[in-house]
Amino acid sequence: MLDDYVTRIADQQAWVLEDAGEIVGILVLDQGPTGLLLDNVAVLPERQAKGFGRALIAFAEAEAHRRGFGELRLYTHALMRENIELYRRIGFVETHRSSEKGYDRVYMTKRL
Repeated sequence: MLDDYVTRIADQQAWVLEDAGEIVGILVLDQGPTGLLLDNVAVLPERQAKGFGRALIAFAEAEAHRRGFGELRLYTHALMRENIELYRRIGFVETHRSSEKGYDRVYMTKRL
């Protein structure tokens, strides 16, 4: 939420998903030396549960594969149990948990 999206867009790290001319979701990918991190995926609350989030994640997986990576990584807050379950259902596996910058994070990876 405090991300610098002007820089993210200029660095070609951010994408939007449109439906009928309306932006319904965003995706931010951060490439490191060893892989691609799904840094942010968000869908408008009124447009959730319609497959848009899964479409964004599928795009992230395809982008990781296109860039030659064998996995896609992400992290989420430990209290986001619904998100953790969703990620598990679509093939992500928890790798570890840690506390960083005051947040209890769950790290997950999906092999591609």
